[in-house]
Amino acid sequence: MALQIGDIAPDFEARTTEGTMHFHEWIGDSWAVLFSHPKDFTPVCTTELGYMAKLKPEFDKRRAKVVGLSVDPVESHARWSQDIEETQGYAPNYPVIGDTDLKVSKLYGTFPAGWKAPRPYLRIVPQPRP
Repeated sequence: MALQIGDIAPDFEARTTEGTMHFHEWIGDSWAVLFSHPKDFTPVCTTELGYMAKLKPEFDKRRAKVVGLSVDPVESHARWSQDIEETQGYAPNYPVIGDTDLKVSKLYGTFPAGWKAPRPYLRIVPQPRP
C-alpha cells in the first residue's frame, strides 16, 4: 500500500555522501524533502540537484532538511557532485543517499514494478511523531 497523507514516514538507515543516516534521527524536529533520481550524471537530474543546492538556504530558513537519493553508490555521487558544481555552479550541500540495494526506493514506493530505476519526484516528509 502506498504512503498516504498523514502516514508516518518510514524510517531507514542508509549510506549517504555525509555518512550513515538514520532517517528519523536525522530529521529531528524538522521537516524533510526526500527526492529521488534514477541515475548519476543524467542531464535533468544534474540540473535538479544543482538547483536544490542553490535553494537549500531557503529550505534551511523553514526548518526543512533536504536529502537526495540515487541508485548509484556514494562514491559515484562524489564524482557527480563535482560535475554538478562545474555545470550548475552549485554542488550538493545536502546528503545524497546511495540506494544501491533499492531498499529506500522500494520502502517509499518510488520503484514501480517493471522500472529499472526509481521515478524522480519530490516528497515532503513531516517530522516523525513520538
